[in-house]
Amino acid sequence: MIIPIPANHKRFTIRLGITVRKPVVLGIRAYDPSKPNSHYFRRKVAFKREAFSGKEAFREIDIPMPLSPKALEVELYNKRTGDDTSFRLTGFDVHKMIPAQVWAQPEVHRFIDFAQKFSQKAGYTPVGFHHNKDSEFLIQYLPEILDDAGRRLVTPARTHRATGRIQVSQKLFRQFTVPIRFFILLHERQHFVIPTREEKPADLAALQIYLDMGFPRIEAVYAATKVFGLHPETVGKAHVTRTRDIIDFINQNARKIEAHG
Repeated sequence: MIIPIPANHKRFTIRLGITVRKPVVLGIRAYDPSKPNSHYFRRKVAFKREAFSGKEAFREIDIPMPLSPKALEVELYNKRTGDDTSFRLTGFDVHKMIPAQVWAQPEVHRFIDFAQKFSQKAGYTPVGFHHNKDSEFLIQYLPEILDDAGRRLVTPARTHRATGRIQVSQKLFRQFTVPIRFFILLHERQHFVIPTREEKPADLAALQIYLDMGFPRIEAVYAATKVFGLHPETVGKAHVTRTRDIIDFINQNARKIEAHG
């Protein structure tokens, strides 16, 4: 099932109501149909047997879209069969999202604009140097990131802490959603701004901006876990701790929002 949405680069939240008659795992993805490798949301939703109260189960799914293309398509499908016969769309609405409220210096806002634009085009733009109109920020888009010995690195991006130049792996970025790309770029920028080699302060500073912009929380977790999952043999205690810190920060942020209504 494909739902076309005239997004027109607006900020909004999509609310889907889904009803099923038997346990199933659905896939949901939102993407720009005119550009390759341009997914704005990817998620799987499991309807387990215990969710049924009678013959059917119902769930509402919210898809935050703080950043959107001109045209958007939302696709729902059975993850096992690929078809759309195992569920019904019993609710659909689009709600306007309030303007982002990010309290930061002008330089931060300029980088946000640059990072969002690059995140949107990273799925199809060629390798090379990408900068904003004043050449204040620079991304070196590489086929892959290599070390000085020519060995492939597993990181999707890294920052030169003296110049602020960010190297990005095209091979890896093409696999990620737009929000994941955006979070990674915010994270890398913080290594230069703070400055620090440590991952936690860069993660949390980037997360605050990311959440203030209204991006989906789950994608911030994916930004860490999906990168680790590409090379599970390298995952250790530090990676688990980093993921837990991200989740804890997101939960604390959510509680603050709820407390302030």
